[in-house]
Amino acid sequence: MKLKVLIAAVVVLLTGCAAKALVPGAERVFVSNDKPTGDCEFLGEVIGGQGNWWTDDITSTRSLVEGARNEIRNRAFQMGANYVHIQQIAQDTSHLGGGKIGMSGNAYRCLSQ
Repeated sequence: MKLKVLIAAVVVLLTGCAAKALVPGAERVFVSNDKPTGDCEFLGEVIGGQGNWWTDDITSTRSLVEGARNEIRNRAFQMGANYVHIQQIAQDTSHLGGGKIGMSGNAYRCLSQ
């Protein structure tokens, strides 16, 4: 019984370290610090983030950033957007080097880019 609990705890910890996955189709959403040009329709704000108090010290900064970007792309894709203009990035760093990353941006549907 103790071995099953230990294995479950390890699986939960390792899962917490991975970046959030992209939903199929969201890989086509372009994320940029630049405002879109061309014929684009504003669809709304999107917010994404990765990290929590439990896994923040064992999750790499790369995974935190990738997970936050993936969540932004997933949400934008669900709105029908194909372009996200990043407005803000916030990082809360813990004492061991991990932390949390949050991003917000504006989602657009662009006919040409």
